[in-house]
Amino acid sequence: QVQLVESGGGLVQAGGSLRLSCAASGRTFSAYSMGWFRQAPGQEREFVAAIRWSGSSTYYADSVKGRFTVSRDNAMNTVYLQMNSLKPEDTAVYYCALNTRPIPTTAAGYDYWGQGTQVTVSS
Repeated sequence: QVQLVESGGGLVQAGGSLRLSCAASGRTFSAYSMGWFRQAPGQEREFVAAIRWSGSSTYYADSVKGRFTVSRDNAMNTVYLQMNSLKPEDTAVYYCALNTRPIPTTAAGYDYWGQGTQVTVSS
């Protein structure tokens, strides 16, 4: 089993920045990648970014490219999502997730999920 705990959400004005953290524990040795997804009210969960658990490959949704950066600290079993130039449309609950299969950008490919953290961007 794997446990994921997100932190770092909050309220920020448009143009501001936030950094989300996701601490993983348990059987993380089987991980292929860690991903970030978000879900706004009334909308489906969408892919934001992902990073391979080993190696340097990263993946981003077009809507966040150039503004968000995903990184990891393997020694701390933690993945980060640095969010800059935030926009009101980035408002959502952000979830981190871990998968054990090479399907990094699709929610259905992820096996374990955190509880989510709210990000609200005011205009």
